[in-house]
Amino acid sequence: SAPAYPEGAEVKEGVPAATKYIWSIQHGGQSHPNRLWLGTIPGGLFRSEDGGNRFELVESLWNHPTRPDQWFGGGFDQPGIHSIIVDPRDENHLYIGISVAGVLESRDGGNNWAFCNKGLRADFLPDPYAEIGHDPHLLVAAPSNPDVLWQQNHCGIFVSNDGGNNWADVSEPEGPARFGFAVAVAEDDPWQAWVAPAISDEVRTAVGHGLCICRTDDGGKSWKAFRKGLPQEFCYDIVYRHALAAAGDDVVFGTTTGNVFFSPDRGDSWEVLSNYLPMVHAVGFGG
Repeated sequence: SAPAYPEGAEVKEGVPAATKYIWSIQHGGQSHPNRLWLGTIPGGLFRSEDGGNRFELVESLWNHPTRPDQWFGGGFDQPGIHSIIVDPRDENHLYIGISVAGVLESRDGGNNWAFCNKGLRADFLPDPYAEIGHDPHLLVAAPSNPDVLWQQNHCGIFVSNDGGNNWADVSEPEGPARFGFAVAVAEDDPWQAWVAPAISDEVRTAVGHGLCICRTDDGGKSWKAFRKGLPQEFCYDIVYRHALAAAGDDVVFGTTTGNVFFSPDRGDSWEVLSNYLPMVHAVGFGG
């Protein structure tokens, strides 16, 4: 059954809570084969212990004292949970990404939560380094080392090498690897990652009207833009947060104009899979 907010739940005083959008879904891991996590707009996290037949709101997060007044919408009118990470070493260890609030961590299966935003920057806040109010567009953990976390943020690309305790801005000062929505990390290398740049918050189109994917092989110390096989003129595509994925040497992404591109060589070159789809919201590789 679809996740439903309890009767009387409010986003803010006088605003009833209702499931506007299911933004993310994550399996609970091998030790919890029937557990599912769902992230929604307006900011509620739901958990199922029976494979999705019934979902319950995670009250500890929904009742977090910061939620009513310090969480807000980014691109939507209300806050939303777009990223859920389950640590494969301890499946009660969770991270979530909320637009707009930031990154939160739980070490006890969602009973208690703490913010992990140290080092992030929110240029749109009066205090850019405030603890709460950051806008991670996507949060991912490196499969080969889950202590390495990456995020494409509204204000740049950030990486943490200590499980989210501290974040470092690894955006290019002048190059295209800065603003965007998506980030993917190599399965076998926590320091290799891909992003899909857009010009800026104000101009959400491909940089220079030509598509590129940027890759770092050294944890963000340097970036290289790859364009071979991608359109380089009259291109207005952007890549949404769940529409970039990597598996082995393969990388795939889809765009807002219905294009899907595939690389067999970690992004060095690209080929078209389709030009005729509707807007692509998510891509992934089968298990």
